[in-house]
Amino acid sequence: MTTMAQETDIRRHELAGFLRSRRERISPEQVGLPRGRRRRTPGLRREEVAQLSAVGVTWYTWLEQARDIQVSPQVLDAIARALLLDQSERAHLFALAGAVDPAPGTPCPTVTPSLRQMLQQLEPIPACIQNSRYDILAYNRTYARLLCDLDRLPPEDRNCMILAFTNDDWRAAVAELGDANRMMAAKFRASMAEHLAEPAWKALLARLEKSPEFREVWARHEVVSQGGRTKLIRNAHVGLLHLEHNNLWLGPIAGPRLISYVPLDAESRQRLEQLQALALAEV
Repeated sequence: MTTMAQETDIRRHELAGFLRSRRERISPEQVGLPRGRRRRTPGLRREEVAQLSAVGVTWYTWLEQARDIQVSPQVLDAIARALLLDQSERAHLFALAGAVDPAPGTPCPTVTPSLRQMLQQLEPIPACIQNSRYDILAYNRTYARLLCDLDRLPPEDRNCMILAFTNDDWRAAVAELGDANRMMAAKFRASMAEHLAEPAWKALLARLEKSPEFREVWARHEVVSQGGRTKLIRNAHVGLLHLEHNNLWLGPIAGPRLISYVPLDAESRQRLEQLQALALAEV
């Protein structure tokens, strides 16, 4: 039987590993720091995270060494911002630390005001920002109505994998759903290879495995890094859309990316303009 002390020790080590994994995946340039010539550490150094979080280097080092120290919610908030954690990662950080988030729903630092403005300027082209876990971090009005009504969903459900295997509206909008979902699962498996021990990924996989369809597809162990670019979408409001799917990476290839769906013919462009008008009328 696991005692309370053992459980706390496990969580401290999980927290330490999680912090190290996130630190090593952020480049100095992403947080406005110079790279320098003698950098050997992948990602950020501990002292750089401490500097960005306004905490002591020794204290932060102890945190990554899983020492038994007290961590306030305010310090966790600062660390989450310094490490550019998205909402799912932030929630896991506080859960592992056994603390209550003082600012739940905090916008992801990766999605800057300029990126949000870019999403708006792309209208009527549907566009969103996703991370490698397929969480939808931000989106414009046309994307909000492209496959389902995203605004009606809680933030924790705004994940393309979850929606593709569980949301009836999303599934009805995707032409050739079976092939599309097999491709998504294969890309998800390829992305997950570098994140097998991370809590947010494990939690998402556990949730997906409640779907019999996902379990059947996942058991095939298919892997692919990129899928087809042409998409046929049966939008519930304006009809069939013939679109080209594009990725624009916003940082390291395992990081967030801007997704856009560009119309491939005049009729699809006109229908996207109609969809944008409908979305704006609902505001």
